[in-house]
Amino acid sequence: MTYFEALVQAQMEEMERDERVVLMGEELSVHGGAKLIERFGKNRIWNMPISEGSFTGLGIGAAINGLRPIVDLSVSNFVYLASDQIINQASKLRYMTGGQIDIPIVFRCCMYSLGSLAAQHADRPYPFFMNVPGLKIISPTSAADIKGLMKSAIRDGDPVMVFEDTRLWPLKGNVPTDPDHVIPIGKADVKREGEDVTLIAVAGVIQPTMEAVSALAEEGISVEVIDPRTLKPLDHEAIKTSVAKTGRLVIVENAHRVCNVGSEIAAVMAEEAFDLLKRPILRVSAPDIHVPFSPALEKDFFPTKDHIIAAVRRLL
Repeated sequence: MTYFEALVQAQMEEMERDERVVLMGEELSVHGGAKLIERFGKNRIWNMPISEGSFTGLGIGAAINGLRPIVDLSVSNFVYLASDQIINQASKLRYMTGGQIDIPIVFRCCMYSLGSLAAQHADRPYPFFMNVPGLKIISPTSAADIKGLMKSAIRDGDPVMVFEDTRLWPLKGNVPTDPDHVIPIGKADVKREGEDVTLIAVAGVIQPTMEAVSALAEEGISVEVIDPRTLKPLDHEAIKTSVAKTGRLVIVENAHRVCNVGSEIAAVMAEEAFDLLKRPILRVSAPDIHVPFSPALEKDFFPTKDHIIAAVRRLL
């Protein structure tokens, strides 16, 4: 099953399980909604106009009144238009009412990194939302993980943001068929065990990361790959456990370099695991430049296999 198919199946199973789950968004048939529309009809699948702030607010109101909405914001850049509702309403109302209001809602959006979509359609906004208390954020890399975590997100009592990298959509993997199989939010996963270097791979960089690690293995360099799966709350204990073994840490992601996930992981490891490190922490990411339209510039804009290999070698 592909990553994309697993994502749709998670929504299908949760809508079968709980009649309070509804889906709303724009261009739903393009982003996996066609099968859901066919199965559940327009009473539970709500196609919205191109007004992200408005229908995000509608979703939050529906959550307050007992539904469990999945709000599909389509391209990740569009989440900026819904950010006032997500930050000032969804993330804060439980706190501001002393726990009297629950907001069980999922915000889903997809991130593009190739295809010349350019700066207004190719951002990775998850660092922006990591600074907001009250939100949970997931961005897993495998079909099994997106299914298990999407189901957990739908069942969660708090707002959960789902950032999918479209480069992962066609990737295939074994997926549990048990409709009650869920993966807890906040738990990282070791994708490959190693002894020499710990490498944290966030979202879409998993492919060049695994290619780089396989090439390094042929040279006798053993790299442990960790997929955080959840970006907030991060599983710092899993990272510390690995760093205790390797003494070296590289963090790879497609977000811009300033204040990204790697910045947060590096800060916490410097504070809590400095004595475990043999070498400085390295980050590999997109530069602090907007994503270019030009295919020639875009090709090497995000971390590549060669970028990752070079970073690992710097630590040895």
